[in-house]
Order: sequence, then structure tokens, then C-alpha cells
Amino acid sequence: QPALPHSNSSNELSAAATLPLIIRERDTEYQLNRIVLFDRLLKAYPYKKNQIWKEARIDIPPLLRGITWAALLGVEGAIEAKYDAIDKDTPIPTDRQIEVDIPRCHQYDELLSSPEGHAKFRRVLKAWVVSHPNLVYWQGLDSLCAPFLYLNFNNEALAYACMSAFIPKYLYNFFLKDNSHVIQEYLTVFSQMIAFHDPELSNHLNEIGFIPDLYAIPWFLTMFTHVFPLHKIFHLWDTLLLGNSSFPFCIGVAILQQLRDRLLANGFNECILLFSDLPEIDIERCVRESINLFRWTPKSATFRQYAQPPRPPADSNGARSSSLSCFSADYQEAPRSDLSRDSILLDDLKAEVSPRISAEDLIDLCELTGPSHSKTPVKKTKPSKPKLLVVDIRNSEDFNRGHISGSINVPFASAFTAEGDLIQCPATATLQSFKGRVVVIVGNAVKNTAAFAAHLVKNKYPRVCILDGGINKIKPTGLLTVPSPQI
Repeated sequence: QPALPHSNSSNELSAAATLPLIIRERDTEYQLNRIVLFDRLLKAYPYKKNQIWKEARIDIPPLLRGITWAALLGVEGAIEAKYDAIDKDTPIPTDRQIEVDIPRCHQYDELLSSPEGHAKFRRVLKAWVVSHPNLVYWQGLDSLCAPFLYLNFNNEALAYACMSAFIPKYLYNFFLKDNSHVIQEYLTVFSQMIAFHDPELSNHLNEIGFIPDLYAIPWFLTMFTHVFPLHKIFHLWDTLLLGNSSFPFCIGVAILQQLRDRLLANGFNECILLFSDLPEIDIERCVRESINLFRWTPKSATFRQYAQPPRPPADSNGARSSSLSCFSADYQEAPRSDLSRDSILLDDLKAEVSPRISAEDLIDLCELTGPSHSKTPVKKTKPSKPKLLVVDIRNSEDFNRGHISGSINVPFASAFTAEGDLIQCPATATLQSFKGRVVVIVGNAVKNTAAFAAHLVKNKYPRVCILDGGINKIKPTGLLTVPSPQI
């Protein structure tokens, strides 16, 4: 069968896919092709769910953004009937707060500022409050609703369904009456991510006392809708919805890195002023950098106890969409094993500057294989997989009795000077040569590994993390090696 003739325009279209997003969105022919493609795929949803995910990774046509987001959020079923059945008229105590918030929410937009827009806002927000009796209306829920209402202005039921699917995925339990433990855990993990990706900035912000509690709660509680205008949110969420519940941490770090020079040059008061009216952020750059940060972050480093609702038993048969990459799949959803990360007390988490990673992550990143780990699938060589160095901080006797293959031994007791600088020796020279790659600290005592990691962060070492459970987690796997005796 002869190949179908190709017009020149098809070559132009594939070339257009590499152009900046803002140009692609204004290219009529490119948009027409994308709309025809997405329209066909969306008509076959959920059967074509994987294909929708694949195409959305390239870009999402603005005209079909609302329904595409719904597909990415897994919205299906009788959404109209469900929405219509909710009582949106009977007065409730939250009505007053909703009435106060709506006239302040994205009112530069003519749709959302119109009387009809206000009425729709009221109904969708009220429907969410009434249908989630275990949760409460927090200020910021209106901002979270805005993108969904704008994109589905003539389909309130879909706006409500999207919002109801979005919150448990990215903001699970953020809207509890007492949400302090959830928020505190989230902000602590965010602090660890800043230290992991940008230790110099982390050191400065901690020294001046400019902690995430002072600026990041509106970011995460509204998934950035309170701080960015709608046209920026659309491009940000096009990528956010493809990522898992940990991706917002990387967006937060990417925003800080755009403001990095100003933050490093200023003290506490100036930083407070800077964030009270956030400067112009290049959102395309923010998206690019957050994806790169995400690739450098071990999956388990952002583990949170309160990240997700308990999974229903029906979900445990692995019937998860096969299109989900490591970017989309949540670490919390993976089956747990003895090598997974364990939950720790919030106070213990707060005491650690660097994130912990699980033993399974370490085995995966080191590409280790051994007798009891022979079920490990053959590793695909992905350029995005970071190269890493394991630093074993036990004394040399323990190290020689068994250690992780390829690890170096820098005993904690003799690693740092009184001022906190690294003492020069062959092992620390190797450590310095790995600066910029992932460094995993392994030891016996959590206190020592956490302190060693904190010293490295003080010395501006990026991508430092701690092995959760220490060397004892690795011992049962049969992956430790013993050096051959010197004859």
C-alpha cells in the first residue's frame, strides 16, 4: 500500500510543535490540527485516556482546555445529575464568607466579574461545601475554583466535578477544620526541597528567619491561583495536572529561584515586602525549571504522611492507567514494602534539613542487583536518572564489615573541622568531585546522618539526602559488599 502523500503543511506543523507555547497558541493552522485531534480523542474518553495524556504532554489547545483538564483529572459518570441533586439554595453559615470572597477573586476578568459569574461562583462553591461535610470552606477556595469556572463557564457541573477531583489529588485534607498538621508537614517538606535544590538560598532564608510559613501557605492552599493571573495559571496547570501531588514543591522552588538574586541580597523586611506583591514571574521558564527540578528529585524524598486518601480495595489490583510516567504516578500509590519510607513524627521531620529517601529509591538509583533483589526489572538507561554518590559515615571497621557497592567512607567523627568545614582527605576529595549530583548519607544513627547532611548543606552542597532507616534497611537485601582482604 503506497504511503499517503504528505503536504508541506504537515512538516510545518511538526516544526511548529517545537516553537514557544505562546506562538503555538496563536498559530491558527497548528491550533486547528490540535483541536481536531483532541476533539476525536475526547469523544472516545475514557477509552482513549492514555492518548489524551500523551498529547497533553506536548500542549493543550486553549479552546478544549476545560474538557481536557476534566479528562486528565479522571472526571467521568453522571456529573450533571450529581450536581443538580446538591442543594445550592438553602442558607448555610459559609454563605457570608463566600459573599465576601467572590467580589475579590480574579475580578479583572470580565466573565468572573459579571453578575452571572458571581452567581455561578456562589453555586459551585456552595455545592462543594455542602457535598463535603467533613471539610470546611477556607479562604482561597474561591481562587481554586476560578480556573475551572472560567473554562467551564456554561457547564457548572463540570467545573464542580473538576474542582472535586483536583482537591483530593493535590490538596488532600488541606480543607479540614484543623489542618495545621497537614500544612506543617507540607511546608516542612517544602523547606527540605529548597535545601535539596538550592542550599545557598536555603541557608540565607533560614538565617534571616524567612520561613515558608510566612509566604508559601497562599501558594499551596490555592495551588498558585491566588498569586498568578488566570492566563499564567492555565499554562502552569497544563503541566501541574500531568504531574503527581509532589510537583507543586518543584513549582515553589522554581519561583524562589527566579527571585534568587533579590532574595540573597536582602534581609527579612525586604523579603516580606517582595512577597507581599510578587514580582513578574516568567511562567514558561518556571514550568521548564520545575520539570527539571522534579527529574532531579528522588521519588520518596517528598513522601508525606497526609498526602493522599486511603486507596479503595478495588484500586489495589494495579488497574492504574499505564500512561502514568514517574512524573504522574504518586510515590504514595506504589505498593509498600520493607524498603519503603516509614512515617516519622512531625517534630523529627522538622529537625532534619535534608529529605530522607527510601531504600528502594537508593537501590533503583544505584542500579544495584543482588540475590534477594533479582526481581528488580532491568533498568532502562534514562538520561533523566541522576548519577549519585553514597557517603557511608560509619567508622571504618563497620564500613569494612559490609557496605553499599560504590559508596565512600567518611566517618562522621572525623569529617568536619570545629568551624564545620570538610576535613581534606581522599574520600572528601571524591565527595567534592560529586558536588552537584545526588549525595545520599548512610549511617547507623539517624541523628548523625541528619547532622552530617546539615553540615553539607551549610557548605552549599546541593541534592543531599539521608537514607531512611540507615544501613539496617539495606542489610536484609544481601546487597552489601565486603572489600577483598589485602594480601
